[in-house]
Amino acid sequence: MAVGFSVTSDEAAAVQYSGKMTSYVVLSCMMAAVGGLLFGYDIGISGGVTSMEPFLNKFFPEVQRKMVEDTKISNYCKFDSQLLTLFTSSLYIAGFFASFFASAVTGAFGRKITILLGGSAFLAGAALGGAAFNIYMLIFGRVLLGVGLGFTNQAIPLYLSEMAPAKYRGAINNGFEVNVGIGVLSANLINFGTQKIKAGWGWRISLSMAALPALIITLGAFFLPDTPNSLIHRTNDPEKAKAMLQRIRGTDNVELELQDLIKANSIAKTIKHPFKNIMRRKYRPQLVMAIVIPFFQQVTGINVIRFYAPILFRTIGLGESASLLSSVVTGVFTSGSNFVSMVVVDKLGRRSLFILGGVQMFLSQVMVGAVMGAQLGDKGGIEKVYAYMVLILICVYVAGFGCSWGPLGWLVPSEIFPLEIRSAGQSIVVAVGFLFTFVVAQTILSMLCHFKFGIFFFFGGWVVLMTAFVYFLVPETKNLPIEKMDVVWREHWFWRQFVKESKLETP
Repeated sequence: MAVGFSVTSDEAAAVQYSGKMTSYVVLSCMMAAVGGLLFGYDIGISGGVTSMEPFLNKFFPEVQRKMVEDTKISNYCKFDSQLLTLFTSSLYIAGFFASFFASAVTGAFGRKITILLGGSAFLAGAALGGAAFNIYMLIFGRVLLGVGLGFTNQAIPLYLSEMAPAKYRGAINNGFEVNVGIGVLSANLINFGTQKIKAGWGWRISLSMAALPALIITLGAFFLPDTPNSLIHRTNDPEKAKAMLQRIRGTDNVELELQDLIKANSIAKTIKHPFKNIMRRKYRPQLVMAIVIPFFQQVTGINVIRFYAPILFRTIGLGESASLLSSVVTGVFTSGSNFVSMVVVDKLGRRSLFILGGVQMFLSQVMVGAVMGAQLGDKGGIEKVYAYMVLILICVYVAGFGCSWGPLGWLVPSEIFPLEIRSAGQSIVVAVGFLFTFVVAQTILSMLCHFKFGIFFFFGGWVVLMTAFVYFLVPETKNLPIEKMDVVWREHWFWRQFVKESKLETP
């Protein structure tokens, strides 16, 4: 039984389009991928400010009291507060609902307008958060940030996959996750600096600085061209799509790709209810991937590190400044591994990186759990040598995620949907991602309190399951044109039973 493959059939070989990587595509995708900075900056900044004592004193004094004064409470439970986790998780439940509105906007007005609206909402949320004087203002700012991310995360991965030539699509799309990593690292550096402001208002700078990437993507969106796929879908004008294809591919010979776009658009125009249509049997593989991949991305355990790394490092006995500096170190490893993935993803393929990253994450998680279980009790700290051992192992873990489930969790879903369900499919991806990010963010500190070091074994078990899922059920998608992706499902040992009747069905 074949469990995985690269597409090498004559059918797949015959669908390679003409064209090259042009500067126009590079510049457009670089600007669009800056939207990843929004996501990454917020991920990094929230965990940092929640470990700052002035921020805790102003908004969460009970958490601050437990951390400083309560000597009886377990190391693992000092930060367990549903209100504190609501500060982080409120963004993601807002993004969950916003992603469905973003689907309608993306389909009706294009990827460019969706990115513009998302950047504007994020800009407003950053301003409100930085100026917050009570918990309600703080949470409402987070909700606006969530709306912004719901829109940008819906549109940007689609934009990148549609603009990129097939053989460079992985590298171009991974630019989004590279920017997520840079955003996390930037936030960690800013937190490390603002924590040292003696007057205690450094957290305001940390929160309001999110306006900078939001301003870049909002202004940049005005200059982004629309993708040929979006143009032909919204205007039904093949000449406009052809002109854009010729410009972004750097050749006049775009007829093969144009005809595939026209064919995909003719099918898409017959679909009145894309969310209902995606439930049909012929789209079962895409629907499963749209739900399972973002779910697995969240249960890797990465958000234990991304959201609450400074809190985790304080749990094992590091000071406030040392904890924030340790988060900077993990951010460097994340960004570096994102770049590695960007370079090799179109050569090694998606499946190889998924599996290699899964093995690396599992081993490092088990070792972190073992060290904390053996050396950190409920009271007191941990010897410095073991604290730094935990830090090193976490760096190994985030590097594994940065090469695999980080970028590929966005890349693979964005390239597998046919045009007629593409906007709906991407909305499901974003919504599922936000929903389970909310669940993890809202429960993670309580889980840390109850599971203690066992939390790393818990997430390690999920990593084993998701790696097996990739091995058996995720086909290789590298180098295949996005409008010909149906080939991988028809040739897959399991999914072909669902799509074999697709030629007999009418939309």
